[in-house]
Amino acid sequence: MRQVFAGMPWWVKWVAVPLLALFVFGGVITSILGALIGFVFKLLLFVGLVGGLIFVVKKFSGGGSKSSSTDW
Repeated sequence: MRQVFAGMPWWVKWVAVPLLALFVFGGVITSILGALIGFVFKLLLFVGLVGGLIFVVKKFSGGGSKSSSTDW
């Protein structure tokens, strides 16, 4: 592979080939990034909702009472 690129100008290696890769695989890359961003968003939403639920339950179920660590 190095012999193929050895005789090419610099702009072919560093501009044309990456642009062709983005053109060919752009849809795959964007779909993977979209799925990853969607997963991270849903994960953060889940963590926030669980944290809010824990806060609400602690606030309205005996809030200030001190319980032992064995009580759930």
